[in-house]
Amino acid sequence: MKTLIGFHAITGRLRQKPDTISEIYIDSERNDGRARDLRAMATKSGVRVIPVDAKRLDGMAGGARHQGVVAQAQPIDMPQFIEDVLEALTEPPLLLVLDGVQDPHNLGACLRVADGAGAHAVIAPKDRSVGLTTAAIKVASGAAETVPYIVVTNLARTMRDLKDRNIWLVGTDDSAPRTLYQEKLEGPLGIVMGAEGEGLRRLTRESCDLLVSIPMLGTVESLNVSVASGVCLYEARRRRNTR
Repeated sequence: MKTLIGFHAITGRLRQKPDTISEIYIDSERNDGRARDLRAMATKSGVRVIPVDAKRLDGMAGGARHQGVVAQAQPIDMPQFIEDVLEALTEPPLLLVLDGVQDPHNLGACLRVADGAGAHAVIAPKDRSVGLTTAAIKVASGAAETVPYIVVTNLARTMRDLKDRNIWLVGTDDSAPRTLYQEKLEGPLGIVMGAEGEGLRRLTRESCDLLVSIPMLGTVESLNVSVASGVCLYEARRRRNTR
């Protein structure tokens, strides 16, 4: 069984696949509108809701912030290999490649924007990456179960394989002389984002077809990786929708 925490993750699963949830545990002290709505949704879906004390929820959530609600659910089968994702597509792929994101909140937010922009998968290396922790799944607000998260052993090799499939890989780099608004973002596309603070590793940068920057018009030097991912993915989606 898999532990889901927080209202977004649990209500998202209730909407998508309620039959995979075995039971929901909720803080017995919570009787606000949000808790009542969750109880009503669970009851309508035939899912048992069990009131428990906050200390038990703390233990079930492993110390992560749970908002007073935890669920036990069956894992949803998702593609494990990028080849399976690509072969099932009926439109040009739109991918998000994350080079070593180590903050679970950033990963969850990246999955959320990937879902919103209609990206077909998020790819990340096995090493130097946070993985789908309970906290990442909570922040993803259900997107961890709609967007395949593909973990690869060798990111540079995977990028070469994507290029062999004619997928154009665009990396983001603050020092790139041209912005994403000036370069090609059409067709089969992978947006490549670097880690927090460090940016793209050398080999990852060299594996990209193109580097672009995001124009920064204010006083801050750069954007959070999830925000930057959203800017790039939505620009790519906008171009597809206006062709």
